[in-house]
Parts: sequence; C-alpha cells; structure tokens
Amino acid sequence: MAKKEEELLQVDGHEVRISNPSKLYFSKGVQLTKLELVQYYLSVAPGALRGVTDRPFVLKRFVGGAHEEPFYQKRAPDNLPPYVRTVQLTFPSGRTADEIVIDNPAALAWAVNLGCIELHPHPVRSGDLEHPDELRIDHDPQPGVAWSDIRSVAQEVRAVLAEVGLRAWPKTSGSRGIHVNVRIQPRWSFTDVRRAALALARAVERRHPMASSKWWKEERHGVFLDYNQNAKDRTTCSAYSVRPLPDVRVSTPLRWDEVDTCDPADFTVSTVPARLEQLGDLNAEMDAHAGSLDALLEMADRDERDGIGDAPWPPHFKKQWNEGKRVQPSKAKLPGDNDHTDTVKPAKKAAAKRSATGRRQSTMPLVIVAQSPDRAAVDAGLERWKEAHTVAASYLAADDVLVDRMRGTAYVWYRIRVNLRNVPENLRPAQGVIDPDDDPTRKWREARETA
Repeated sequence: MAKKEEELLQVDGHEVRISNPSKLYFSKGVQLTKLELVQYYLSVAPGALRGVTDRPFVLKRFVGGAHEEPFYQKRAPDNLPPYVRTVQLTFPSGRTADEIVIDNPAALAWAVNLGCIELHPHPVRSGDLEHPDELRIDHDPQPGVAWSDIRSVAQEVRAVLAEVGLRAWPKTSGSRGIHVNVRIQPRWSFTDVRRAALALARAVERRHPMASSKWWKEERHGVFLDYNQNAKDRTTCSAYSVRPLPDVRVSTPLRWDEVDTCDPADFTVSTVPARLEQLGDLNAEMDAHAGSLDALLEMADRDERDGIGDAPWPPHFKKQWNEGKRVQPSKAKLPGDNDHTDTVKPAKKAAAKRSATGRRQSTMPLVIVAQSPDRAAVDAGLERWKEAHTVAASYLAADDVLVDRMRGTAYVWYRIRVNLRNVPENLRPAQGVIDPDDDPTRKWREARETA
C-alpha cells in the first residue's frame, strides 16, 4: 500500500504534519490546496491569532473541501499535540466538553489541517468562560438586498453604539454581510450581552428602514441584525477567516471610511496578506477599548417597560420566562388548538383563518417550493416554480423568497418557501407539488407518528 502523502512544517519551533497537502480544498473557482490554505493562515497569523487566542474554539471541519458540507466538532480530538491546549466549556444543556484553544501559529496550522477553513472562537477568554468580552453584531442580508443597504445599516449601528459610549470595529463577513464587533468589559453574563444586542437591534430598526430585528425569516426584511449570535454556545467566524466561496473570500477588518466604498470581493486569500502587511492589523487596538453595556441594558429596560418583551431564542435553549411564542408566525396556534401555554396576539387573531374543514391555515401566505440536501437542486426548483407562476413571481420582493438551512445531527438540507404577501389574493398560486421533495427527516417523522 502506498504511503499517504504528507508534509512536515516547522512552525514557531514546532513540527506540524500536513496530511494530503496537495488536496484541492477549493476547486470550483480559485484552485487552492490544503497546504496553500495553511500557508495563507501562517502569513496572516498575527491578525488571525488576535481573534482566537485564549478563546475556546469550535472546529468547523470541511474535510471534503469547501464544496462539501462541513460538520461542527466541539470536543477536542484525542492525541493533541503539545502546542494545543484545551479548556472545559459548559453548554446550555448543562453538558460539558473540552474544547481546543489556539494560542500560537503551530496550533493554527494544525486546525487548518483538520479541515477548518473558517475560524470559530467563542466570545469569552479561557480564564472566565461565563462573561463574554465581545458583543457581536452580525448583519445578515436577506436575498436580493443591495450591498449599499448593508453598509448603510452598519453605519447606523456604529452611530447607535457611539451614542452609548461603545466603539465599533467593522469587518466584512467574507460572504454577503458585515460583522461589527465591540470589545466589552467581562462583567455581564451571556444573557445580559444577548439582551443588550437585542436592544441595539431594535433601536437600529426604529431608525433605519432597512434594518430588522425579527427572528423569523418570514417576518424579516432588509438586513437582519442577529442578536442571537450573542447567546451562549454561538460562534461566528473571526477576522481573517477564509469563507467557503469559489473566489476564496476572507473576513477582513475595515476602517470605517472604507465601509461605504469597499467591495467584499476584493478581500481574498490572494490580497489580504499584502493588505495586512501594509496596513497592519486594524483590530490591534481593540482590547484597549473595552466598554460598558450599562446604556444598552437601560434601553432594554425601557423596552420592557413599554411592553416589548424578549425575542425568540435559538431552538436548543430553554424557553425564557418573558420570551414570546417560539414558533414561526405562520404556524402559530389559535385559541382552541389545545395550547394553554401561549396566546395569540390580537394582530395574529385578526390575520388567522380556518378553512372550511376547520383546519388552521397559516397567518401568512407561504408555499413550500423545494426541499433537498442539494442546494443546487432547490435553487433549480425555485426557478421552475417562477417559470410556472410568472405573474405571481413578478410581484415578489427580494425578501419574499425564504431559504431555510435545516440542520440535523449528521446532515444539512435546504427548504425554499415563498411568501405571497405582495401578490394579490386572486393571483396567489395554491400550494403545489414540491419539486424536489427530498426531506431527510420524513422517514423519521413517519416512523414516530406510527410508533
């Protein structure tokens, strides 16, 4: 049997083994091997390490390359090299796990060798795992939203933060959005930091017509400010992370005077190392500007006094005492549906209807178009639906197409729904045959129903 290909690198006084160094990790646009990806990260190590050092780190592993679905590995692998340490993290479920901590270039190269195209650190330091030192504002644009609108919302986020005495540090997400991070004093719990982020999102939403704080996709518009990225156990990609896109984009720190003029496609594996060398790390002074959340938490208090309660949490968290209905509005139950724990708000009562058979109908006119583990297949299904319903499709706004990324324990699949709210009622197509209709949970659900 032929010996597997490998390459040994001397990194910061340590020997790091790179397995299958010539394997193409990017092949659908820019051609990039695993070894070349490792070399990129070593070239930007001063900046990349600033975002991950002394933080628990989730291994998001693209073992088949950027074109295949990754899996998340929270627990540290066995047989760690001596230059990689761990720290025990407690999850919201109460379970614990030893997660790796990357403190040096050798550990960085080791993680990339495992398939970590992106870097995913937690917002806490290893010495205090219950008090984040970073507030993260992920600008998540809905389909079709212009880059100029994303930048405009980011500038409004900066303005609100400045008014409450916090300094904002922007970077491209490396995909379609912008991340704004804020260094904070590690005095508040994850719950408080999330509460501050929600108050911020709602304040920006009131001031900017393209900003949204709505958790459910069918209610969002424009740019969603994802407050739940601040919940415990959530991570986002850090600065200088490579994203799994064909042009090998990089999540890149920006100056605020660049935000209104930059093109995120300009920041790639090919261009960012020279930018870092020329400008230095734009996040270098971040730790010197740790601020207070007191003003944002006062805004949260004011919202609650005005009757604005908590917003939905991610599904794996326990329901909070002041959290509203944790169900998408189109599936909200009506009084009499044997649900004694939640009530339907007056606006929902007015919108809710029942069919002639007595079955509950959605409060929003949604149709499912396609579902499959193959993203290209569901995109093609959407195009077929639009061709079959050209009149209805002409009324759709960009954010009326809802792309749901559904995650199971060992798979990821996609569902595309269309919100017909902007289509006149007499022109709205009925729910038709879903094409393709490949739901990997169907057999499990059918077995559960017949058990």
